[in-house]
Amino acid sequence: MLGASAVAPALVPTSASALSLMDPFNVASAMDGGVVKLGDGIAYAGGPRSLLDVYSPQNPTGNAPVVMFIYGGAWKMGERWEYEFVGRALASRGFVTVIPDYRLVPEVAYPAFLYDCAAAAAWIEKNIGAYGGDKGKFFLAGHSAGAYNAVMLALDPAYMRDVGAGLRVSGVAGLAGPYDFYPFTFGEVQDAFGSAANPEGTQPVKIVTPEAPPMFLASGINDMIVKPVNTHNLSEKLREAGIAVDERYYESIGHMEIVTSLGAMMRWRAPVLEHMIGFFASLNALA
Repeated sequence: MLGASAVAPALVPTSASALSLMDPFNVASAMDGGVVKLGDGIAYAGGPRSLLDVYSPQNPTGNAPVVMFIYGGAWKMGERWEYEFVGRALASRGFVTVIPDYRLVPEVAYPAFLYDCAAAAAWIEKNIGAYGGDKGKFFLAGHSAGAYNAVMLALDPAYMRDVGAGLRVSGVAGLAGPYDFYPFTFGEVQDAFGSAANPEGTQPVKIVTPEAPPMFLASGINDMIVKPVNTHNLSEKLREAGIAVDERYYESIGHMEIVTSLGAMMRWRAPVLEHMIGFFASLNALA
């Protein structure tokens, strides 16, 4: 088992601000076209962090596949609007795309942020048809801490069941996710998970079952924040359980580049979007 070296201290600002590192990727001329933003700041539960945005292909068919993208930020920062470039990228490929906010450390700790993401999925189940999406073609995706959240929702149905969601997850895409980081060594991990009653139960590699959905798991070779061995370890556990997994590693790509390469401006860096969408299509869930 991988220990403390799995996750390094985050080399990013410790708080979100009006000036975001993601701003250059969200300039209109740098994002995919043929997309409409159908929802901005829709409440999926009570509280200022329980809001989501919805992006759609410009001419939705009424039964488009749906993907909920969960952003990262070490469970302590992040805003849905920072990832508009991701919402538009996925919508340009035919997905009705939902990007939720969720509560962060220090306001909450594990597992509250997982229940928030599950509540956003419950909103999708009840409402996405009005936005042209088909709840029967539901995918999860995420980056970094968001990849952890997405994978945990897929591996443990209790989170969605407890908030009244009955969605079946057709597939998951995890980008640079931490999946095997116990014992908790670094401060930000301690803050998020240190009070967990069953610490090993917080680890995706410990809760894989044969009922898990297929997964696309990818990392950048140069990721020094969440080390690629996390992707390898979870991929091995999934294969041992008989789960289909597409395991990818990208040369000269670091922790943030793997998500920024989803956007139109930086897509030349790595074919992450192409591989992710190709994997989802291979599951025969998009017809």
